[in-house]
Parts: sequence; structure tokens; C-alpha cells
Amino acid sequence: MTYGNSTPHTVESIRRALWENDAEPKGPARTHRAEELVALAETAGDRPLLLDALLDLISAYQFSSESGKTLVPFSRLLRMWDENPGDFSGPALHRLHWRFKWIIYSLTGNPDIPLDAVRRWLPDMERHYRVAGYSLRPVRAAEFYLAQHRGDDALAARLLEEWTGADRDRMSDCLACELNEQGAWHADRADDERALAVWAPVLNGEQSCAEQPHLILALSLVPLLRLGRFDEARRKHLRGYRLARGNGSLVPALARHIEFCALTGNEARGLEILAEHAAYLDNDGEPLSRLEILSAAALLLRRLVELGHADRPVPLPGGITVTAEQLLARMQEAADGLARRFDERNGTDRVGTWVAARMAGTPFTDRLPLGVRGARLAPGSVARPKPAPESAPEPAPVAAGAGSEDLAALLDEARRLTLAQHPDARAAWRAVAETAERTGTEPDASARAEMTHHAAVDALDDPDTAIPLFRRAAEQFEAAGDPGEGAACRARAAYTTAVSGRTEEGLAELDALGGQLRTLHADGRATARQLTGALLAAARVRRGTLPSAPDPDAAAEALAEELRAVLRLAEELRAVLRLAEEHRTEDRRMRSRIADTSCLLGGLLAGRGDAPQAAELFARAVELYHEAAAPWFAAEAEARLAELSLALRRPQQAEKAARAALDHGAEVFEPLGCAHLHLILAEALAATGQDDNEVAGHALEATHWADEAAGSEGLAAWARLVLGGALVRLRRFDEAASVLESALPDLQEHHHEGQVVQARWWLGECLDALGDHRQASEQFLLAADIAKGWDGQRDHAVLAHLAGDALNGAGLNEQAAAAYARAEELWRALGRPHNAARAVRAQAWLALRDTGRGLPAARVLVATAEQLLTEAVAEPADDDSHAMLRTELAGTYRQTGELLVRGCVSEPGDEDDDGTARRAYEEALGYAEKAITVLAPLGETARHDRTGAHLMAAWLEADLGRGSAADTRARAVLDDYGGEDGSEPDATAERRRAEARALLHYIG
Repeated sequence: MTYGNSTPHTVESIRRALWENDAEPKGPARTHRAEELVALAETAGDRPLLLDALLDLISAYQFSSESGKTLVPFSRLLRMWDENPGDFSGPALHRLHWRFKWIIYSLTGNPDIPLDAVRRWLPDMERHYRVAGYSLRPVRAAEFYLAQHRGDDALAARLLEEWTGADRDRMSDCLACELNEQGAWHADRADDERALAVWAPVLNGEQSCAEQPHLILALSLVPLLRLGRFDEARRKHLRGYRLARGNGSLVPALARHIEFCALTGNEARGLEILAEHAAYLDNDGEPLSRLEILSAAALLLRRLVELGHADRPVPLPGGITVTAEQLLARMQEAADGLARRFDERNGTDRVGTWVAARMAGTPFTDRLPLGVRGARLAPGSVARPKPAPESAPEPAPVAAGAGSEDLAALLDEARRLTLAQHPDARAAWRAVAETAERTGTEPDASARAEMTHHAAVDALDDPDTAIPLFRRAAEQFEAAGDPGEGAACRARAAYTTAVSGRTEEGLAELDALGGQLRTLHADGRATARQLTGALLAAARVRRGTLPSAPDPDAAAEALAEELRAVLRLAEELRAVLRLAEEHRTEDRRMRSRIADTSCLLGGLLAGRGDAPQAAELFARAVELYHEAAAPWFAAEAEARLAELSLALRRPQQAEKAARAALDHGAEVFEPLGCAHLHLILAEALAATGQDDNEVAGHALEATHWADEAAGSEGLAAWARLVLGGALVRLRRFDEAASVLESALPDLQEHHHEGQVVQARWWLGECLDALGDHRQASEQFLLAADIAKGWDGQRDHAVLAHLAGDALNGAGLNEQAAAAYARAEELWRALGRPHNAARAVRAQAWLALRDTGRGLPAARVLVATAEQLLTEAVAEPADDDSHAMLRTELAGTYRQTGELLVRGCVSEPGDEDDDGTARRAYEEALGYAEKAITVLAPLGETARHDRTGAHLMAAWLEADLGRGSAADTRARAVLDDYGGEDGSEPDATAERRRAEARALLHYIG
């Protein structure tokens, strides 16, 4: 028989295949191969090989969704042990006992295994452990797990004490996994603070294993939400989901992340996670894991149905799509059925109670922005709070009654709010109309006209209704003796006509009404606000016609001049009003009209590229709105001012304007506007180097609101890029990686390649910091491939160098050497010898590790770096550049010495028969002396580099047997930093002192 019809089935080939399979990722492919290898081992006639294959099969099952299958191979192993214990070597015997724990957990987690059968295994486990001389700690842990699962809390509490009180030995689970179960016990009892305290060593990175912190990160989510620590929960979701994603052995963790999304207003995100892992819903693997994801899915789907998304499609494996409501019914039925099977087996209701409580869970918050890219639910599915503007005047409370006196009070209030230009004026006029109709009270002619006008304003979304109402209001005002307001109402009708598709008709009427209002104003029968309102309406319509004009530039210039004329007229009329004390209120409204005109002109100029003048106009508008006591109107102008200020590289002004716009515009901005403002504020804060926590907070808000707005993928991607950068600076690499990965697709589609390079650059730094050097190198190389086409090659050089570092960290020496060589070439072309030298030195260290090249090749390379820097130092340069080059040359000397020492197979006193090691150490000492000499002229600026070279020389002296010389050098370093008890707070200084003291101790 052969592998693949070519390789004979030998013991050696099967064992090699076992080793290869053990290195494969956990999952179905590895499990299937492990099953094949057991079958092949059976034919080889080698019992130790067969037991190794069975042990590997148990491992494959346990770290997959098929852990329930472990009982069969384990039972076979126990029979083999009973038949011939001598077949089990020390490692195999250890593996057998280690897997005993897995069996107990697998039996407990399978409702088809009778409870008595599960219990019978526990004494057998204890007997085996006692015979082998192991601590009973794992036995008590297994007993605790069963008691907890059944809901026998008193027994579980006692067993928890016995478990944690027993000695740890080599058979104990890793501490991280033990803490997982112990913290979960407290969390199940809602003792969340204690649970988090138990989990702290894992969450803080002190303890870890193959499945931790993945599981504990997921378990901590609901406790954190219950404690109101939402931001911490968000961070752990991003970090934990990234670790658990796609891992079949972490289905319970995936379920917790789905549950988290359902409880934080992130149902769309939860649906994406569910769809990606839907295969586990009908998986025949470990039943408790399946119950976890079934119940979490039911919770999520219930939330979607409650939010009005019962018909939302959910993709399932095999190309099947069902609605959320249909899948909910399936999930509830499956979860209830499986929970019932457990409870019938256990004789308690613990599992069913827990499942029912999870599926009935209610959100802790309507919205918790995550920062990662996600699908949208339908508009309006997540409520946005609408607090009243802080500076808005409070409307006077008016009791709504059934008489004409109540109507008079309501009219007074509505008119007061209208004159104050308050946003609540429209609601006040609706109250007037409702009260008049309910009471049958007939208002006077002026009030009737005002009511008709405000009804028209309320109907603006339906021009066919609004236009006739405006015209009727005009007639009523004219009949009441107010021709100015009548003409103003006709102007509003004309404007509505123009913007609803009949542009020429509406504009012609507006121009005519403008002339009419000029005459009325001259006769004292129209106000300045009415006149300028009609002129401004005409200008707004003309602005909308610019793109279709025969000569858009000429039309824009003409319109700008028209607006300047309106602005001048408005200012002149306001100056007249200021002279008349009785027109104080009208003056306030004129300030708003001037501000409106300034905004329209500012927007026109901004579109034509005159950002400085536009910014001045918006700033003036902001002042006027505030002078008019209408800060809610200022919000739009403040938003435009913030945008222009950022473009003009005035981040302080942008920050101030954006903050003001957010303060005043709570009821003004739609999601897209909120996203823009938070993003502007985040960028302004970042540009001024302010708190990156606040930068991240506003960028996070920007991603949320951009995701809420349809068609804003490009803006959302930019916000994620800003958020990712802030998180990188905060060294929150797990979060940053998740955010940047989710940003890349939309950055590539909607933005310039420079933003894509930045995202990949930061993502590479995150992955490198997280120890995923191979993936980090991929991001750096992808970014470098884009940057190589740019005119400036600095970014290309940096990315090539970073790729080399990451490839080096991944142990890919050949690829790393190629990347460093590319970086060297680019740095040379850019005239950056110090950077080029670093790339050459990196190649030297790789050459030293290469058995085919070794120290000779490494020496050639560091000699090249030395020559590069020696020539550069000889060139004229400013003091800073000269100091930097000398420091780099000294570093090259030191590294040359280190290479010489590392290249020795022994130390001078250890079997150095031919004196090779001594000569290498002597030469290395010479290079350390060279470094000291190069650094000496730089004085205090090179202090740390110089003392580092002195310590290197001191260690070499000590290894060469020159204790007195080493002592002198070490004490010189201590003296340089203030002696043995120096108190200089510098961290490097303290490290140098500590090393000098260690050296003195070493030489006695």
C-alpha cells in the first residue's frame, strides 16, 4: 500500500505523517487526516505507533467541533494499557492521563451519555491518578464541572474549594484554563467584580495558552456590560473576536461575541458573525458548544425581529437563505430541545433555565459604537438621542385647555418663539391649530394667516400641499393689512415651486416679488427681513442652476456678485434698524438673515476654491447667529467653518468650531453630518497632538454615524483610518488591527492609494507588536509594492526595511535578507547613509545565522556599513547630522564586535586550544574602543551610547581574564551616572548602573 499511490506505508513514514499533521491548523482537515493515520497505524503492527496515533486523534477531536468523539479512541487506549502497560513510554503515559480530563468534560457535555455513566468515570480517574502519583487537583476540577453543570451549587462550591486547595503538578490544567472556569462560576452568580478579578491574570497577559485569553475575553463581555464598563467591553470584543474567528474549538467564545452584539445595539454586526459561522448551528459536534451558539443566535434573531427586520435574509451554508424570523423559530426550537435533553439527563432544570434567560436577554444600551466595518440595518433602526440645544431659551409653559383664553396664550407663546427663531416654534403653531379646531374658536385675521403659513411650512415635504397653503396665507396676510408678509409668503411659494422641479417658473416669480418687495419696503409696508428673504431665496435657486449654466464659472461669478449686493443691502438695512429702538426684535432677525446670506456666499466661494474668504464668511455668520441668540442656526455654519479650517491647516480653529457645532446641533444634523463633525474634531485634535484617547473617541463616534448613513462607506473608511492611527499611538494594537483590517476594503474602493498604504503600514506595526510577524511582513510588502510607484521613495524604503524586520522575526531569513537589500539600495539612492548602514548591518546578522555563509560574510557586510558611515562622517554637515552619523558609526563598531563574539563557538577560557576565541574577543574589544573614541567628542549628547560601549568593553575585559581593567571601566560608568547610589531618574541611566553593578559582582 502507498500514500497517494506512491509512498509505502512504513512505520517511519506514518510517524512522519503524524508529526506533519500535528503541525497543521486545528479543524476538519486535520481531524480527518488523524482518522486516516489511525487506520494506517493499525496495519503497521507497531503498538507504540498505534497508541501515538490514537493520542493524536484525541487531540484532533478535542480541539475541533467534534470533541464528543474522543471517548472511542480513549476507551481503546485504556484497554491497551490494561493489556500491556509496557507499551506506554513516559510521554505516552503522561498523555493518557492528561486526556482523562478531556473525557470527563466530553461526557458531561453530551446529553446522550447517561449521568450514571459519567459519574462512573470519576472514581476511575481518581484511581488512575492516585496510582500514578499525581495530585487530585484535576479530579476535583472535573467533579466541580459536573456539579456546576447540573446546578448542584452547594456541591460545586465545596468542590471549588477542594480544587483550588489541592497541589498543582504537571497534570494540572494550565493556570489560564483553571481561571477560566473559576471566574465563570462567579460570573454565573452575577458576582462580576470577583469574576473579573479572577480572570485578571489572563486579561492582563500574565497567563495564556492555546485557548486563552480567547475564551476569557468572550466570557468577560456580559459581566463588563452589567458593570457599565462599556468601552472596556467593546475593546475586549474587538480583541477577542479577532482571536476566536473561524476557530471550531472556540464556538462558545463566538457565541458570546454574538450575544454581546445583540445586547449593545450591534445587531447587524452580530448577524455578520453568525452568518460567517452558521455551519456550527447544525454541527454534530460537542452539544454544549452547539447549545451556546444556538441560544446566542436565538437572542440575536429575536432582537432583529423586534426591531422590525423579521424579513431580513440570513445566508446559511449550502447557498440557502432564510429570513431572520424563520431562522429564529428554528434556533429557539433547537435550543429548547437540546436544553431539555440535558435537563432530562441531569434531573435538574439548570440548563433550560440558563438557555431561556439568555434567549430573553435585553440590551444594556441602544448603541455601543465598535469602530469596525459592518452591514447596516434599515435607516432609523437604532435610535439617536435628540437633546434640546443647551443654549436654547426655554419656552414658557402653557396649559392646553378648552377655551379661547387658552388659545390666546398659545398664540402668544407661538409668536414669542417665532420672533426668537426658536426650533420649537413649529410645534407651538401646531398646538395653536389643534386647539382652535378642538375648541371651535375662530382666531382673528392675522392669527389665521400665521396658522396657514406655519401649516405650509409643516407641509414642505409635499410641495403640492405646501404651495397652495403659502398662497392662501399670502391672501390672508394681505386681507389683514400686511402686504409685506403677504409678498414674503408668495416668495416662499415661488421658492418651493423652483426647488420642486419648476425652476424657471419659480425663479421668474421670485425676481418679480423681489421688485415688489423693494417698492413695499420703500413705502414702509415691508420689513428689511421680508425683502432680503426674497432676494436670498432667488440667489439660492440660482446657485442650484449653476451646474447646468452655459458658462458655470461666469454664472457663479455673477451670483457671487449678486450675493455680495444682498449682503451689502442687508447690512445697510440692519444699520437703519439699529437706530430704531422699537425694531430691536427685527434687528435680531436681520442678523440671522445676514448670517444666512454669508453662509450662502461662503458656500459658493468654497466651491470655487476660495477657502480663506469662505472661512471668513462662515466665521462672520457664526458671530451673527450668536448675536441673534439663535445658536441652533449657528451649527451648520460652525460645521462648515470647521471643515474649511481643517483644510486650511488651522486645526485649533477647526477644533473650536467642530465642538461648537456638536454642542449646538444636536437636533440639526443627520447621521452623515454627525459623522463629518466627529471626524473633523478627531483630525483636528490629532493634528495638534492632543489626547489620543479623545481622538479615538471622536473617530469612533464618526464610524458609528457614518455606518448609520446610507452611501457613506468612504467616509466610514476614513474615520476608521483615523481611529486606527489613534489606537496605534495608544498601543492598543489588538483593537487597532481589527479596525484597520475592516477599513481596508472601503479604503481601496473609495480613497487614494496613500490612505491604503497608511492603513497597511499601521496594520503591519500592530501585527508585528502582537507577534504575528509573518502577517505583518505581508502588510508591509503590500504597502511597499504600492509605494514603489511614487515619485518620492522614502516611504518605499521604510516599508522595505520594516518588511525585513518582520520577516526576520518570522524566521524567514532569505526573504528578510532580500527586503533589507532592497531597503539598502533605496536608502543609498535617497542619500541616507545611516539608514543604509542599518539595513546592511541587519543583513550581516542574517548572514551570521546562515550556516553556508557565517561570520566571513557577516564581516564583509559590516565592513560595508563602516565604509558607508566613515565616508559620510568625512562630508560637511550640520552639527546634528554629524552627531547622528558618528553615533551610527559607533553603533556599527559595537555590532561588529558583537558579531565577532557571537561567531565564536567557545569563550577564551573554554577549550580554546588554538586561541581563536581569544583573538576574536581581543578584536571585538578593539571595536568597542573604536566606538568609544568616535563618541568621545559628542559629550553629553552621546552619554548613553558611550557608557554602553564602555560596558561592552568591560565585559570583554572580564571574559579575557582582565578583572582589574573590567573593574575600572565599570566604576567609570557608575561615576558617569553619579556613583553607586546615583539618583538620576533616566531609565537608561538606571539600566546602565544595574549592568555595571552586575559586572562588578561577576568579577568578584
